Amino acid sequence: MPKMKTKSAAKKRFKVSATGRVFVGVANKRHGMRKRSNRMLRQASGMKELTPGHAAKVVKQWLHD
Repeated sequence: MPKMKTKSAAKKRFKVSATGRVFVGVANKRHGMRKRSNRMLRQASGMKELTPGHAAKVVKQWLHD
């Protein structure tokens, strides 16, 4: 049976740390920044860690580690 391929879209959206934690970019930052508060933009910078339950689903369904 051939190897399972990782979903290409998932590779671009999720990052897995060396310890197995899954990170994802924060939503609502593509356009319309003027109407968002500076506090929201500050908090939405960088990456966000997924909860363990969601992280397990992402790895099992899409990343196949």
